This record gives sequence, C-alpha cells and structure tokens, in this order.
Amino acid sequence: MSRKTLSCAFVVLSLLVGATLVPTLHADVKKREKTALKFEGMLGRVMGMAGGSAMKDGLTSTVAVKGNRKATLNDQTGQIVDLSEEKIYDIGFTKKECRVMTFDQLRAQIKKAQADAAKAAKDMPAENRDELDQPGKEVEVSFDVKATGETRTIAGHPAKQVIVTITAHEKGKTLEEGGGMVMTNEIWVGPRIAALNEVELFDSKFVKAVYGDSAGAMAQQFAGMAAMYSSLQKVMAQTEAQMKKLDGMPLLIVQKTETAKSAAAMAEAPAAPASGGGLSGALARRMMGNKKPEQRNLLYASTSETLSIDPAASDLDVALPAGLKEKK
Repeated sequence: MSRKTLSCAFVVLSLLVGATLVPTLHADVKKREKTALKFEGMLGRVMGMAGGSAMKDGLTSTVAVKGNRKATLNDQTGQIVDLSEEKIYDIGFTKKECRVMTFDQLRAQIKKAQADAAKAAKDMPAENRDELDQPGKEVEVSFDVKATGETRTIAGHPAKQVIVTITAHEKGKTLEEGGGMVMTNEIWVGPRIAALNEVELFDSKFVKAVYGDSAGAMAQQFAGMAAMYSSLQKVMAQTEAQMKKLDGMPLLIVQKTETAKSAAAMAEAPAAPASGGGLSGALARRMMGNKKPEQRNLLYASTSETLSIDPAASDLDVALPAGLKEKK
C-alpha cells in the first residue's frame, strides 16, 4: 500500500474521532499539528510500512485551508488537495519533485489496495485472525465514557481529559472469555473552535468528492483492516458515534486498538521455551523469545495533536511551491 493510501487512511481515522462538523462555515485557517500512526503484527506487514519511520515516530505539519484548497506541509514532504481541480499534489522537498494524482486515479489505487488486502486476508494463517471474525460468531459492541477530571492547556486552549473505551466481544461472553477487540481513546477536549471545524469540513468534502459518503470511505481506506479484522468496522462505527457526543472539540487524541485472545486460545498457546543452558539455550531464547503469550496484542496506535491555531490563511499558504519538477 502506498504512502498516499496510508496518509488518506489516517485522515479517515482523524475524521472518526473528530467533532461534529458545522456545514455553514466559510472561514480560512492555518494550524500546526503532530500526527503518528503505527501498525503492528500482520497488519503492519501488509501495509508495507508505507509511512516509514517518520509516520511511526511522528510528523509535525502545517495545515492550511483556504477556499477549495488544503495544504499539509512538513520539512520533508507535502500534499495539496484541490477540490475544484479534483487533483492531489504530492510534494517531495528533498528532490524538489511533485507528483499529480487525480481523484479518479486515487479511486483506482484504493481499489487495487482492496484487492491486495483481500488476497492477504485469504492467505493469512488462522492463528493470526481476530477470533471475532471466525465464522458463526455474533459480535456485540459496548462502550464506556469517563471524564477523569484532569485538565491541561493545549494550543492555548483549556482541555479536559475523557477516556472513551469501545469493546467488541462475542455475544454472551466477556472479553476475557470469548476474546475480541478493544479501542481505547484518550481524548483531550477543548472548546468548540470554528477554525478547526473548517479543517474537518474540508476533509469531509474531500471524502465525499472521492467516495460519495464517509461510511464508504472508511471501508475503502481501511480495506486491509476490514479484510483481516471485519469486527473493527463495528468498533470504528461506535467510536464515530460516541465522539460526536462530546461537548467540545478534540485537541489531542491518543488512540490504541488491541485484539484480545479468548480463554480457550490462551490455554492452547504454546508455553515459552525452556531456558536451558549453554550456547543452545541462548540461541533458543534469542530465536523464540522467552515471554509467555499475552492475552492482548496491539493492532495499531495513533496520535493526533493540535499544536497551534491561526484563524487566517493566505493564497500563498495553499499554493504549490515554486521550482518543483513534476514526476510522472
């Protein structure tokens, strides 16, 4: 999966945990944000680590929206989306290159990613599949919202901490009994800020322009996860619904999604290798590890933080930088 597909997937993740959009705003905005996205295990291998170490360690970017253009720029790369032209400009500052992709080309790329992910899911060993996605299992989703009372200042605004936990498990069984999936969202909620709503409004317009509706876009962008972890779709849908109930706007979101093994799977898990002695024991420990199997395993983790907000943007903020060579 390409870097573009992964970055678009992260946009969808951000939309899922954003505030309710205000459709009547017509303002410009410029903000700085830091984002990170890390996939683990089989999913990480299928995604091909397309985002590189920068995506995992975190990228600080400037995001500007003016009219029908949005620019997202950091010191290495950049992207400009033009809704009027229906084009996406991907910029590489190191080589001073620019690659242009139309919305139609993006749709074709995502369609190919879907096919690749479906094949990977088909070839995935049974032991790597989420237990909820085994045939005949009915999934039940529950949620818990807790305001911790903790406060801090983020991007110059007061914010309160809220923990939203979404759990998917086999109907009639607890998570520990039947296994499942847990999405934990640590959210720092600030006041409603019109400028930030404008960014989310643009993203919503982009998703609708490319795919027609946000639900379809979510399924498209997360083709890999949907193919291998279909229960994740239900968890994400519940997360979107709960986030819209927050009284304010998220300024910092730390999201962690874990899969949980059932009691039966844990009982069948192989024991840690014997430590042994000498060279053979050391090699065995090095090759096989010396840890007991864990009931919960991280699927992916993401962070999105607003660093600063400027309720104004110029044409220059969303213009294509001069001196770039178009890469075919």
